[in-house]
Amino acid sequence: MTAQEFQNIASTLPVEPGIYKYYDSADTLLYVGKAKHLRKRISSYFTKTFTSYKTHELVQRIKRIEFTIVPSEQDAFLLENSLIKQFQPRFNINLKDDKTYPYIVIKKEHFPRVFLTRRKIADGSEYLGPFTSVARVRELLDFIKANIQLRTCKLNLSPANIAKGKFKVCLEYHLGNCKGPCESLQTEEAYNEGLQQLRNILKGNLGPVIQHFKSEMRAAAEELAFEKAQIIHKKIEHLEQYQARSVVVSRHLGNADVFSILRDGDAAYVTYLMMQNGTIVQTHTSQWETHLNEPIEEILSFAVAQLRTTFNSLSPEIIVPFEIEYAEPQIVVTVPKAGDKKKLLDMAEMNVNYFKEEIRQRKMLKLDGKDESTKLRVLEQIKDDLQLPSVPVHIECFDNSNFQGSYPVSAMVCFKNGVPSKSDYRHFNVKTVQGINDFATMKEAVTRRYKRLQLEEQPFPQLVIIDGGKGQLGAALEGIRELGLGGRMTIVGLAKNEEEIFFPGDQQSVKLPYNSDSLKLIRSIRDEVHRFGITFHRNKRSKGTFKNELEQIKGIGKSTAEQLLKEFKSVKRVKELSMADLTAAVGNAKATLIRNYFDTPQSPPQAGEEALTPE
Repeated sequence: MTAQEFQNIASTLPVEPGIYKYYDSADTLLYVGKAKHLRKRISSYFTKTFTSYKTHELVQRIKRIEFTIVPSEQDAFLLENSLIKQFQPRFNINLKDDKTYPYIVIKKEHFPRVFLTRRKIADGSEYLGPFTSVARVRELLDFIKANIQLRTCKLNLSPANIAKGKFKVCLEYHLGNCKGPCESLQTEEAYNEGLQQLRNILKGNLGPVIQHFKSEMRAAAEELAFEKAQIIHKKIEHLEQYQARSVVVSRHLGNADVFSILRDGDAAYVTYLMMQNGTIVQTHTSQWETHLNEPIEEILSFAVAQLRTTFNSLSPEIIVPFEIEYAEPQIVVTVPKAGDKKKLLDMAEMNVNYFKEEIRQRKMLKLDGKDESTKLRVLEQIKDDLQLPSVPVHIECFDNSNFQGSYPVSAMVCFKNGVPSKSDYRHFNVKTVQGINDFATMKEAVTRRYKRLQLEEQPFPQLVIIDGGKGQLGAALEGIRELGLGGRMTIVGLAKNEEEIFFPGDQQSVKLPYNSDSLKLIRSIRDEVHRFGITFHRNKRSKGTFKNELEQIKGIGKSTAEQLLKEFKSVKRVKELSMADLTAAVGNAKATLIRNYFDTPQSPPQAGEEALTPE
């Protein structure tokens, strides 16, 4: 629609508040907007020069305009949000990667069942939520099952069916998980009390639930039903422990919604914290697409309205980093400068920054054709920053892992073209090293890796990263030289704390800019080798494949060894204990056995044996 074509209809536009909709030649909805004066707002698109190419592109596509008059500007705000959520026009702010969220449903039936669902249907049932995490919902349901006795069967427990004696109690009744409403052993009134406790738990309001159980416990004690009272007492302890694990901000704050925003080009990231009864009960960070260079205040205002609608929030207060427009005058909008509310806002800002960085790294490492140029650019930047002879399209990184100073293993991860090549990941059970020796362990892992590549005539990496300082780097380089592979690859050390990069023989380290893409890729490779190594070590421990050195002492059993490790954290610290300290911990007889063992030199493993191998 040209400016002249618009002038022909401008006088027909109303001067009242409302919403307007732009359509293209195919009658596709392009944009929905709101205005307190429709004629002025719509005219502004056709009578001023835009600095934004995207706004100019929108105007060029408009062929038809529709509008709806509403009683107030607040009504226009609400209607605009509703239409954008329903139609998601191309040029409006939109939630990226929207998805369905899980609910907990209380089914509309006699003795209602409670379960997880993603489908919200108009069947008269009560839907609680939605929740941001399925794992969180399952945790809540498990917690509820442990404390509130509700049925899980699908029987039709109508009064007529129960009166006819059609059902018998099942195993859940005998296990104490159900009170047997199918045989009239529980009334609907008593069952509904349990449902009310469930609602309180889901709202983070555990006080009334705990008081309810305390009343039941006192009544049971007065009736001399001490076993029943003890069971209820354990439930109260469980609830109090659960309450202690919750993120409690301040009891006097009550209910509020906290929002923080971070903008990055055409994307905006919004973190939402839902606080009920002074406790954070839900957290959610989302990504929003912008199209017309909308002000950050407008983006946050829109996101707040959409998220509060999505998560059915009725909180009377909104906490935000700056003033925004909000359509409901009864809702208090707070911009805190200090105190508990400011701490909440800081927490939201920390989360939104972390989410944005996580998205950035995920994009950078994503195996997708459109990102190939980005990955190549980052690899070329690493080549320039580290002055490598060639672009490091093949990078390998090594790390050692041990548990409480004992039982080392090594891990290696491989990145090709900037992305993980998981089929090339390797882990190493240490075979030739006795005790804890990070340098020797690193040398063994590196030697075994490249000896294998050498024998199989496989390509070598352009860059090898050793996660550790100069000692680990020197040990790895020694192994490579013994294989005659010096000069075949560049090997560097990455200091664990300062993220400094060391080259063999150099006195000074290389410090890459903290926010540079090259360091971020190196950091992500380092984090991946940590994850892989720790997971491998944890799996071996969980399977009982490591034998505690203390258990090797004749006369010391598994329980004593575990007791010492639990108290003193590592075998190394147990070795350093005085006789008096050992005696205080395990008694004189066992202390003597332990002291004699560590004071006597141990013979090294025989050829072919593994010093720290799985059992």
